[in-house]
Amino acid sequence: MVYSLHAKQRLPINLETAWEFLTDPRNLGKITPPEMGFKIISGADRSLYPGQLIEYKVRPLPGFTTRWISEITQVRHMDYFVDEQREGPYAMWHHTHFLKEVDGGVEIEDLIRYKVPFGFIGRLLHPLLVRPKLEKIFAYRQTEMTNRFGKL
Repeated sequence: MVYSLHAKQRLPINLETAWEFLTDPRNLGKITPPEMGFKIISGADRSLYPGQLIEYKVRPLPGFTTRWISEITQVRHMDYFVDEQREGPYAMWHHTHFLKEVDGGVEIEDLIRYKVPFGFIGRLLHPLLVRPKLEKIFAYRQTEMTNRFGKL
């Protein structure tokens, strides 16, 4: 089963500022909850480009650290980019980041499609553990972006 998560946020910054922040892989740690122990291992030495592999260590659950490798599969400058998990905690992860100018600023939209691992057990845990954790991560991200750039 493929699940989806959708998030939108408007910020009082221009498109170029939003694009530069979001396409610098080093900034992901700044908008990820500290309890996730996010650490970039390799691949974040330049702005995003198609084919780029970025390796992280992340702690999705207390006491459980895993490696996550993302590939940037698509980039349309100042419009959108896509990262897909190549190795990590999900059975599948496809995340499209859209950016567009709006009156007074920029709108950032995230569309995530994902599958949970462990078959039936994963599907049972999804509404109890996985989905709430993802919602918490994206709520944290929105709060940090608002703290950094303001609210529109």
